[in-house]
Amino acid sequence: MSSSETDLREGGPSDVPPVQAAPLWTANFRLYFGARTGSLLGDAMLPVALSVGVLDAGYGTAGVGYALGAWMAALALCMLFGGVLADRFTPRRMMVWADLVRLVAQGALAVAFAFGAPPLWEIVALQFVSGLATALFQPGVASMVPQVADDLQRANGVLRIAESAAGVLGPALAGVLVSAAGPGVVFGFYSATYGISAICLLLLRLAPADGGADEESFRRRLVEGWREFRSRTWLWSVISVFLLYGCFVAGVSLPVGADLVVADLGSKGLGIGLAAFGAGGVVGGALAIRIRPSRPLAVGTTGWALYAIFPITAAVEPGVVLLSLGWAVAGVGLAFWSVIWATTVQTQIPGHLLNRVYAYDVTGSLLAMALGRSLAGPLASVTGQRPLMYLATALGLACSGMLLAVPAVRRLRAAAAARPGGGKAGAEEPAGAGQAG
Repeated sequence: MSSSETDLREGGPSDVPPVQAAPLWTANFRLYFGARTGSLLGDAMLPVALSVGVLDAGYGTAGVGYALGAWMAALALCMLFGGVLADRFTPRRMMVWADLVRLVAQGALAVAFAFGAPPLWEIVALQFVSGLATALFQPGVASMVPQVADDLQRANGVLRIAESAAGVLGPALAGVLVSAAGPGVVFGFYSATYGISAICLLLLRLAPADGGADEESFRRRLVEGWREFRSRTWLWSVISVFLLYGCFVAGVSLPVGADLVVADLGSKGLGIGLAAFGAGGVVGGALAIRIRPSRPLAVGTTGWALYAIFPITAAVEPGVVLLSLGWAVAGVGLAFWSVIWATTVQTQIPGHLLNRVYAYDVTGSLLAMALGRSLAGPLASVTGQRPLMYLATALGLACSGMLLAVPAVRRLRAAAAARPGGGKAGAEEPAGAGQAG
């Protein structure tokens, strides 16, 4: 390994200056932006629809945790396969097929809710199928950005702002629709967004993928991804700490917090709170576009501490104003960290390995969150809901300190946040029988 490679991996003195980027809003980026924002709006509506639907059906906090946990578990368990398949069959092709599967799964749930309260096993099973499809979709999210944009941090920031803006509109709209027409309408809208995403992805004009590595075996690809993952101390250190943070902070916060807010303020209150969370994300994404620290993870860790405000806000029996303020600050933190982290991964890891390495990253993170969401109900029954939220905040702040204590994380220096030519359109991939993209 060269000294420059070592510097990049372990945070040495190399600090590549940013490259002057081409305009962001190319035809490819506009289409990718449309694909992401279409599905993100539906995603933002899902927590309200699923939480209220499951609670109204009488399945309680544990039912919400099981439904959310099933989606997370399928995503985490199958993510590694998604990363390898994305390398073999191209990310776009896997993303389109995943969109079509999710359209059918969430559409089926819409029909089920339209005819009454479906059994819990059916809700859990359909969320598991949707999570399985998302495992095929998600690895491409990281590797597609360098193909459609030059300035990666700006592109990640814009996409994060779009996600947060959807988080403002989605929960509020979901709260109104759930109150007026029930969760089935929300799930119907949610399923349609995947059709929009698939169409936009199919219209992208990308350079032909290099098929030279197709002869590699599945196992060899998987092993190579693991080797690259573990060779970067900063990467596996963040994921290791997040196993604790994701399980007992992020994992338990939404199902328990949603139950507390619905009990105190009703479903509309939950919608307003999640909309404020999304508004905070807009601010966090905008800050991440402008702030380009030389030690990105050291600065980005502040986002972990800010997100830890989310659970304690729900626990103090807040009014709508306090709930909105607390969750808005949490949204700032999550969005800021997300942009910094995505840009760091995309710029520090070679493009031909990005799908597989990113899959290991997401697998560790989501296994923790799936476990946390599944344990939310049982833990709350032991400790009480509000004490559990206080503990989650304290642990979140402790994990932020643990992350900063790791030298490889604290000292990692920024690589170039732009890749010249990354977003320029190339020749269209040849279309053949059964080819999605």
